[in-house]
Amino acid sequence: MTSTTSGVTAHMTSRIPSRTTPGTPPDPFPDRASQQELFRFLEDRFTCAQACTECARACALRASFAGPDGLEGRELVRRKGIMCAEVCDATCRVLSEQTGQDEEVLRIQLEWCRTVCLECAYVFDEHPGAENSAKACRECAQACADFMATLV
Repeated sequence: MTSTTSGVTAHMTSRIPSRTTPGTPPDPFPDRASQQELFRFLEDRFTCAQACTECARACALRASFAGPDGLEGRELVRRKGIMCAEVCDATCRVLSEQTGQDEEVLRIQLEWCRTVCLECAYVFDEHPGAENSAKACRECAQACADFMATLV
């Protein structure tokens, strides 16, 4: 993928198989498929950004409940919650940018977010009352994985 918005369109168009075979007329609307693929790509990107935002909110809220002067286990919840909120927020910002982006940079950001979310979910699993936060982390990790799968 190139680092321009038109590169996204070119990248998405290159993934669309040719719908003409020998002896058949060409598609009268060849851009329709590339537009649909581009719309699907943008929807998937938005879905991932939305999951990151929800996870950041849930993690920040969970971290605020833990407090900085808590027991060792609560301190881990607080630190992981803050880190996850920051990574999810940064990922959402990257996904929301309108400028062209290098696909490899985007993939690295998504993998980082996915990994941090899963680590945070495991920590939240050990603390009663953090089930919803753990669920938001897992949903964000899955959204990142799903979106990475579209970056072929």
